[in-house]
Amino acid sequence: MEPVGSLCHHPFVTDPVVPTYKDLLWPTLTAIRDLGGSGSIAEISSKVIENGRIPEEQQAVLNKKGTRSLLEERIGWARSYLKGMGLLANSKRIWSLTEYGRAVRLDEIDELHKNYQLSVRKKDQQRDSSPGEPTQEMSTPQEDQLPLTDGSAVPAEQESWREVLREALHAMSADAFERLSQRLLREAGFSNTHVTKLSGDGGIDGWGKYRISLVSFPVFFQCKRYRGAVGAPEVQAFRGALSGRGDRGLMITTGTFTEPAKKEATRDGATPIDLIDGDQLCDLLKEYGIGVTTTIRQVEDVTVDTVFLRRI
Repeated sequence: MEPVGSLCHHPFVTDPVVPTYKDLLWPTLTAIRDLGGSGSIAEISSKVIENGRIPEEQQAVLNKKGTRSLLEERIGWARSYLKGMGLLANSKRIWSLTEYGRAVRLDEIDELHKNYQLSVRKKDQQRDSSPGEPTQEMSTPQEDQLPLTDGSAVPAEQESWREVLREALHAMSADAFERLSQRLLREAGFSNTHVTKLSGDGGIDGWGKYRISLVSFPVFFQCKRYRGAVGAPEVQAFRGALSGRGDRGLMITTGTFTEPAKKEATRDGATPIDLIDGDQLCDLLKEYGIGVTTTIRQVEDVTVDTVFLRRI
């Protein structure tokens, strides 16, 4: 096991190892069907990986920016394309099948995908071309480069703050990151939160008490400033460090967790380990205003009802 708080660099694996977003369109759709017609992002990703038996080494491959799992990023693109193709809808947290999505067949997917690409290209050409200027034919975009004009993809300006925050977290010293985690747990309602000062802490970085109604219990936490993925062995090692000390653990990472790591964390009969990955960590720091300031901007959208005006 690596020293707690160390910055882990996972080697990049060539792109062909990870399925493309187009290859993931049907698996993503069928995963949501298996989930009963709707699911959260985490549930959908887990089901795609489970159904496809995607190995852990593919789950650990990072995107080009090195900020998140390439596989989960491409599953996200698959969801966005399926929405644009009229097969999925989404609220703030949940993705669900449309009526067409429930009935669509595998042999229809390729044509729907092609038609959606063409419609987006036409919109882009109409927007980018000056009046009277002939529209130039666009070449087929490369993987994940086609802009989604329906708003289903995360806008770049919304994602950029997470990248800046992750880099700042990676630049922190190990003990500073542990203190940041301690502050986060305090903001979230933990009491008597301590950071372990001893070098021989057995992989435990700190602990605190969490209260639910009339009952409180100790939770031990471990911090990992990883750029890559935390696997099942790390979860097992942390659980081993908890033996005889606590009944609940919490792992916090700037990276991601592989599917085997998630399953190991909730394995029946074993001490439960809760997991907070890089995206969740960024969102929690934003929610509690720890090193992140949110400014609300009000935008007014005005729509003129010309039909009403003609009929009045």
